[in-house]
Amino acid sequence: MKMLWKLTKEAARYKGLYILAIVSTLCLTAVNLAAPKVLSTMTGVVEKGLENTSFSIITKLTLILLGLYLLRIAFRFLSNYLAHKAAWYLVGDLRSRMYDKLQHLDLGFFHDKQTGDLMSRVVNDTRDFELLYAHMIPEMITNLVTFAGVLIILLMINWKLALITCCPIPLILFSGVIFAKKVRPFFKASQKCMGELNAKLQDNLSGLHEIQSFGQEEFEDEQVKKKNFEQVRAMLRALRASAVFHPSVEFLSSVGTVLVVFFGGVLAYRGQLSVEDIVAFMLYLSLFYAPVSGLANLLENLQQSLAGAERVTLILDTPSAIQDAPEAEDLGKAQGSITFEDVSFHYANKIPVLKKVSFSCEPGMMVALVGPTGVGKTTMTQLLSRFYDPVGGRILIDGKDIKNVTLQSLRRNISPVLQDTFLFNGTIADNIGYAKPDATREEIEEAAKAANIHEDIMHMPDRYETKVGERGLRLSGGQKQRVAIARAILRQSPIIILDEATASVDVETERQIQKAINRITGKRTIIAIAHRLSTIRNADLILVIQEGEIIERGTHDQLMAQKGTYYRMQNTQ
Repeated sequence: MKMLWKLTKEAARYKGLYILAIVSTLCLTAVNLAAPKVLSTMTGVVEKGLENTSFSIITKLTLILLGLYLLRIAFRFLSNYLAHKAAWYLVGDLRSRMYDKLQHLDLGFFHDKQTGDLMSRVVNDTRDFELLYAHMIPEMITNLVTFAGVLIILLMINWKLALITCCPIPLILFSGVIFAKKVRPFFKASQKCMGELNAKLQDNLSGLHEIQSFGQEEFEDEQVKKKNFEQVRAMLRALRASAVFHPSVEFLSSVGTVLVVFFGGVLAYRGQLSVEDIVAFMLYLSLFYAPVSGLANLLENLQQSLAGAERVTLILDTPSAIQDAPEAEDLGKAQGSITFEDVSFHYANKIPVLKKVSFSCEPGMMVALVGPTGVGKTTMTQLLSRFYDPVGGRILIDGKDIKNVTLQSLRRNISPVLQDTFLFNGTIADNIGYAKPDATREEIEEAAKAANIHEDIMHMPDRYETKVGERGLRLSGGQKQRVAIARAILRQSPIIILDEATASVDVETERQIQKAINRITGKRTIIAIAHRLSTIRNADLILVIQEGEIIERGTHDQLMAQKGTYYRMQNTQ
C-alpha cells in the first residue's frame, strides 16, 4: 500500500485526465448495468402476452438498448484513450526524471552498477507504470463499481439467491492473497534478469572488436544465451503460478453459477421466483463474476507493475552524496588559483587513496602530477571537480571552499581533457561546440586552430560536418584528443585538466598535442597528469605522488638536482 500511495502521488499531476477517464468508466459501468434490466423487462413483456401496446413498448426498449450500446462504445473509447494518454505521459515523465536523477548522482553510485541494467530500469521498468495506470486502475474501478452495483441489484431481485451467489467470494480473495505473495518475487527476478541481459548485451556490443579479435564469439554466445534463458525461466515461474491461479478462480466462479442455477431452479419450482427475475438474475450473474474472474489478471499485472516500480523508485529515492550546500554561492568566473589543504580520501572499501595532500598554485600556473599508476593522481582531479568529496581536509578555488559553491558554477570553471576521450555520435563541429552550445562557426574554428586540429579537419571529406561515429570511432586517437582540447579551449574555463592527454599517441601526434597545450600555457591554470615526463618539463610545479602522498615537489630542474624519485623516473624514460 505504501508503494501504491507513492505511485499515486506520481500520477497526481495528470488528475484531470484521470478524472475524465474515471467518469467515463463509471458511465460505462452504468450502461453495462442498465442493459440487462432492459432485456429482462422485454422478457417480462413477452411473458405476459403480446397486446397492441406491447409492440410499441418492445420498439422503445429496442431503441433504448441500441442507444445504450452506442453509449457503451463512446464511453469505452473515452475511458481507454484518456487513461492511456495520462499513463504514457506519466511514463515519459518518469523516464525523464530517472535520466535526470542518474545525471546528478555521484560517481560512487555507479561503481557497482551496469549501464545495461540502468538502461533497462529507465526504458523497460517504467513501461510497467502504463500497465498500472492505463489498465489496472480503470479496470479495478470498473470491477468494484460493477460488483457493488450488481450485488445491490441481485439483493433486490432475491436476497437469498444473492447471498448464495457470494459463497465463493471469500475463497477467491484468499487464493488471491496467496497468489500475490508467491508471484511477485518471480516477476521481480524476471526484471532483474532482464536488466542483467541488457547489461551483457551492452558490454558485448561495445567490446565487439575484442570479442572477434580473441575469437570468443562462441563463448560470448553461450554467456548471452545463459542470461537470456535465466530471464525466460524466471518469467515462466511467474506464469506457472498464474496458470494455477487463473483456472482456480474460474472454477470457483463456476461453482457459484452452479449453486445459483440449482437454488434458482428450486425457487422457481416453488413459485417463489418469476421467469423475468430468473432471466435478469442469470444476465446479471455473468456481470457479477466477471470482476471476480478479472481479479486474477489484475493481481498478476499488479505484481508485475510493482516489481518494476520498486526498481524505478530505488533510483528515484537514492540520495546523491554530492549536493549543493544550503547556502552555496555562485563561484562566478574564477581566477584559477587552487589550494589543497590536508586532503585525504578513500573509496567505499576504506583503503586510503590520498593522505593529507597539500599544495597551492597561482592562476595561470601549470601543475604536473606524476607517479606510478593507482597512486591517486586522477582522484585528485575528480575531487577538484567535486565528483567525490574528501573525507578529510578541504579544496579551495580562489580562496573559496568548493563545498560552499554550487556544483554548476564550479564545473563551469573546469574543462577536462581525459585520456579516454569521449566524443558524441555527431559531427566534429557538434563535439567541439558541445562546451558552448551558442558558439559561432568562427569560434569553433579558432578553438580547433588553437588545438592544432584545424588542418586535419580541412582534409576530411565533410570538414567540420564530418561524422565522428560512436565514441569518435572514425577519428584517430590523436585527433580525438585534439578535438577534446579544442572543446576545452572553446569553453574558456580558467582551469583545464589534462589527464594523460598524450599517453596513447605516436611521437608526431604528441608533438601536435604539445603545441596545442603550449598555446594555452600561462593563460589558464593547468593540472596535467603525465606518464611521459617529456610533456611536463616546462611545468611550474611538479608533484611526485607515491602511495597517496606527495613525496617530492618542484620544477623539473629542481627535482633533477635532488636526484630522487623523479630523477630516477626521468632517467628510466
